[in-house]
Amino acid sequence: MMRFESPWVLVLVLLVPLVQWLGARRRRRAVVRFSSIAAALQAGQSWRQVLSAAPAGARLLALLLMVLALARPQLGREQIRDVSKGIAIMMVVDRSGSMSQELSFRGQMQNRLEVVKQVFKEFVAGNGRALKGRPGDLVGMVAFARYADTVCPLTLGHGALEHFLTNVHLVNRRSEDGTAIGDAVALAAARLKTAEETLARQTGESADAYAIKSKVMVLLTDGENNCGERTPEEAAALAAGWGIRIYTIAVTGGEAQRLIGGLIGAVMLPGFGPRIDTSTLEMLASTTGGQFFKAENARSLEEVYQQIDRLERSEVESLRFVDYREVYPWFVVAALGLVVLEVLLRSTLFRRLP
Repeated sequence: MMRFESPWVLVLVLLVPLVQWLGARRRRRAVVRFSSIAAALQAGQSWRQVLSAAPAGARLLALLLMVLALARPQLGREQIRDVSKGIAIMMVVDRSGSMSQELSFRGQMQNRLEVVKQVFKEFVAGNGRALKGRPGDLVGMVAFARYADTVCPLTLGHGALEHFLTNVHLVNRRSEDGTAIGDAVALAAARLKTAEETLARQTGESADAYAIKSKVMVLLTDGENNCGERTPEEAAALAAGWGIRIYTIAVTGGEAQRLIGGLIGAVMLPGFGPRIDTSTLEMLASTTGGQFFKAENARSLEEVYQQIDRLERSEVESLRFVDYREVYPWFVVAALGLVVLEVLLRSTLFRRLP
């Protein structure tokens, strides 16, 4: 489908004949009157006489094309998605040094964080198997170690998620290592609380244009809360008060590691990682009406996401997505080509001497 970004510019089309007429008046030439031109009419017309209006026609068409170009024609793919109802999901993932423990994921050894990122992408986009994707849901991410940061705000534009995920890495400084579960949960809860306002700013529509069926947080960690300003109990109370469910996942199995600084730089050493505080994760889930899961390997992590996917489903009434691209350059090129054609015709085949 085609649309014009500035349709009001099309009013200028009405001025094109006037401009053409004024130009013709200015080029009026002197004439010689004859008593009769009957003999000339009997002689017929040459092809040059028949096509004598071609240069003027080229100019007129060029002007029309320039007006159309100014109106900015755009071609859109009719993949219009109108999301009217969905779930707001905030992924909260631990990126502390202990997440460097490797897991086997589809025949390759990857650290826990990379496996979590891969499974999360499939959770959002679908994998053609058990995970069907979340096309109508608001999705965002908070990553944390000693400090919690919003990696990706809640958005319906899931194509941007992969770009944001590539910027999530394990901590590489000892001063930034730690596990601030309370701060991360509190930050994600605050993002979910203002989900309607965030969506309204992104789309330019009113906050009630998209109905959020429920607000969900998925917290994944392999440690215990050991830093931060808020305790997990305080964060759980905030989330519960705002009607946010928390699903917690404890990544177990394998030997934990910790980032240690030394004379030769920071290194990962086994056997010094924090223990996994499952009681805190169970408390976060039970306080907010969510569930607690354990993931001992990559396969069980996928199964956990499949369970969450089944628990939190939304019926999307209609999907709307418009992808427009600018096509006005083609109109400009065509108009310039007609101007060049007019100049060539007036200088050669239709050249007139005073």
